[in-house]
Amino acid sequence: MKLINKQYIVALVLVTLFSTGCEDFLDENSVSYQTTDNYYVTAQGFEDLVRSNYTKLREIHKERDLVMMGTDLFTSLAWDEAGSGNQGSVLNTYDTRFTPNVGATTNLWDLLYSQISRTNTAISRQHDVQGIDADVLAIRVGEAKFLRAFAYFYAVQQWGDIPMPLVETTTASREVTKVPADQVYDQIIKDLEEAEAVLPTKGNTEYGRATKGAAQFLLARVHLTRGWNYNNSLGGTAADFDKAVDYADMIIAEYPLEPEYHKLFPLHAENPLEETFPAQNDKNAEIVFAVQYSDNIQTNGSDNDEPSEYQIGNDYHSLFGGDAESIPGSPGRTGDYNRHGGRNTYITTPATYRLFDPTLDTRYHHNFVEAMYALSDVNDFVPDLNNPGTTINIATGDTVVYFPPWNNPASASDKGMDVGGSKRYAVLNLDEIGINPVTPYHIKDMTPLMWKFWQPGLPYDEAQGTFDLALFRSAEAYLIAAEAILKGASNGNLGGAEVYYNAIVDRALGANAGSDPLCASQPANLSSMATVSYRANGNLDIDMILDERARELMGEYCRWYDLKRTEKLVERTSSMNPWTVALGQMKSTHYLRPIPQKEIDRTIPSISQNDGY
Repeated sequence: MKLINKQYIVALVLVTLFSTGCEDFLDENSVSYQTTDNYYVTAQGFEDLVRSNYTKLREIHKERDLVMMGTDLFTSLAWDEAGSGNQGSVLNTYDTRFTPNVGATTNLWDLLYSQISRTNTAISRQHDVQGIDADVLAIRVGEAKFLRAFAYFYAVQQWGDIPMPLVETTTASREVTKVPADQVYDQIIKDLEEAEAVLPTKGNTEYGRATKGAAQFLLARVHLTRGWNYNNSLGGTAADFDKAVDYADMIIAEYPLEPEYHKLFPLHAENPLEETFPAQNDKNAEIVFAVQYSDNIQTNGSDNDEPSEYQIGNDYHSLFGGDAESIPGSPGRTGDYNRHGGRNTYITTPATYRLFDPTLDTRYHHNFVEAMYALSDVNDFVPDLNNPGTTINIATGDTVVYFPPWNNPASASDKGMDVGGSKRYAVLNLDEIGINPVTPYHIKDMTPLMWKFWQPGLPYDEAQGTFDLALFRSAEAYLIAAEAILKGASNGNLGGAEVYYNAIVDRALGANAGSDPLCASQPANLSSMATVSYRANGNLDIDMILDERARELMGEYCRWYDLKRTEKLVERTSSMNPWTVALGQMKSTHYLRPIPQKEIDRTIPSISQNDGY
């Protein structure tokens, strides 16, 4: 760079000395007068504007703390230390630290309103676009309305009464008005119905864009939620449940179930040493709408002004518990099991495993790593720290950690040598996982990997996944219909609530369809081995549906919304999330999140805070 600068200076001096008319030498000539005002009015500019609305979905769905943490399914480690100085994550403890300054609330709020702002721009500018086919324009506006409704649906569930701008923001203003939640629901449904009327059916548009099916699916979710009419604030009626069934039936008819559950997610071997790196297919016929990621990692980023954690690619493969880097025979920083992501670590609660039949339910087999293997030889390994003179050799491929199924825990004699057993590997029963003391084979805070989303062949990183993240699947439409019928809707095209519910159970049972899968009758009581069938047979209730949604949809960005909708958030989280149980501070206040303090501070007059914060 220094050489180039000197050459430039010499040339400039020569021109100054020997040229005439040099007054024009440094004249600046703009090569482009392109602005949003003259670009978005073109067909290409408007297309790019609408496309930009989709990239925000990546960032929104990477801000998932408020959706998965603090529920019955996911928690954080070291809950046995509650009361001994370890305060735990505020998102699980629900203690006095849960304030309007909690970062997760501010982050999600900002992302959703950024998305709303973009969609408002597209919707507001539609009348100025030139040179675009009228039908194409209507479809693109329909896409923007679908995405706006989606963002508002997340926001109104989290915060209740919220600001609801519906036009492009063109001037700076600190005046903000909260709109009652029932009016927000009215607008969401209006947007979705208008989108449904113009959006094409699947296969008749670019893959990944919103379709008529996506609008219908979201309408099913919205009507189901409004029908529950949380705190009598959503304007819901019994008719909402009937509409939820109607829309769910449309999805079921158009998007057939994948016969094998595991094919909905990245294919992988259970033993990294036996990995074949199969070709991945994330365009399954069951998937209605998904966050898109490309096989070209360079195109998987987000906005340049967003934090780095939102960039690079899909990171769901590295979020869910189990420190594979600490097991004997691990080379440390390895991508074979991939890293246990540091930013957001979601540990499956012990009660969650007990919702599955480990023998019959194929989802248990796919979702959890039941054994971990040495990736290299280890000589003279000391299995028992109290007997350093006793050593063993571990060969590549040997089992080093085994997690027995919850319904068949290991006896003392079937455990590892480190605790007086005979096994040459660690054996951790469910009541021994996820706690702070050093566990067998020197593994601290060990839990089974929940690797439902694990994608093999990725570099050692928290992101860089290329598999699409499914947001809407027709399997959920079956469960929406079952829930709505249970709440009083008329039977759907397939029959009563139990028909819809059992269809998803039977898909999960595979060759054992029709049998009675058994879960723990008291999931939160780890010492109880009592079981109950989770096939519906005249006994279907909302807890069975929530259990089935947990088995089918765990990690798929919907759990907090499920518990909020059904008003089971406090009951189930307070019994199944170990941190919440230990602190005992969760209350009805937590059915709504605090309005971010940053938002209150920047409004004049300040908008009101939600009760209890």
